[in-house]
Amino acid sequence: MSSISEFHLLSVLAQEMNMRKAAERLFVSQPALSQRLQTIEKDWGAKLFLRSQKGLTLTPAGEVVIQFVNDTISREEKARESIHALNSEVYGTLKIAVASIVGQNWLPQVLKKYVNRYPQAKISLVTGWSSEISKALYEDQVHIGIIRGTPDWKGVKIHLFKDSLYLVDTEITSPEQVLETDRPFIQFKSDSNYYQEIQDWWLRQFQTAPKRTIIVDQIETCKQMTFNGIGYAILPAITLNGLEKDIFKVPLHDENNEPLGRDTWLLGYESAFQLKQVQAFLDIVKEHILDTNKNEK
Repeated sequence: MSSISEFHLLSVLAQEMNMRKAAERLFVSQPALSQRLQTIEKDWGAKLFLRSQKGLTLTPAGEVVIQFVNDTISREEKARESIHALNSEVYGTLKIAVASIVGQNWLPQVLKKYVNRYPQAKISLVTGWSSEISKALYEDQVHIGIIRGTPDWKGVKIHLFKDSLYLVDTEITSPEQVLETDRPFIQFKSDSNYYQEIQDWWLRQFQTAPKRTIIVDQIETCKQMTFNGIGYAILPAITLNGLEKDIFKVPLHDENNEPLGRDTWLLGYESAFQLKQVQAFLDIVKEHILDTNKNEK
């Protein structure tokens, strides 16, 4: 078996682990897919999948074959990227892993410019926590990653922007008022150092813990609970579009009276930036940041 189309078929089956869903993705009927799978298994001389009412399960032989298939598909993609890099046009797939908060609030505007300018390029986007972004980079699953905080990265590291942190509430108008209120401090907890940075700032500022806290695992949940008057929160400017009504946003400062902020970085290996679709994306990012800075002045 050497057909790339058959490789794709097996890859989709392994992703879906369901004949119906795989058939829909491949635009074939279930009987046709089943027949093709039987032929492929005959070529390999081994059963690759076991069927049950719950779906498909990989056999030990199947695990070996799927690993081989995925490795081959990955090498094919890299070969195509290298070939397209020889051309003047921007082709290929741009593989990005982005911190969720950036993917929700900043990246869409950048990607809109990118797809309008380079319609031949494709985009593969993964969002998650910053630790997951770093893992995807280390394992060479993506070309570039965009994370929050201060990264420990030995490759290319480009600072994108720093957004200020605000105490956000429907009632509180100064940080000192948090010591008087009985309303809860709503916190967003992630695997990054953001949560710890807020904890450290709070203790330096007030030398005591909040009276009441509510901890959530999504920053959008934290934001909506705050906007609905359930409590107060500390949110980065990237989540605030300036159109919020009846919301107080108090800028925070550190012990040196410098604005408290959160950095965003673009990371990647040197080899990735030699690809035209990656360099084109970086050019769009730089252009977007310049435009944003001009509009803010």
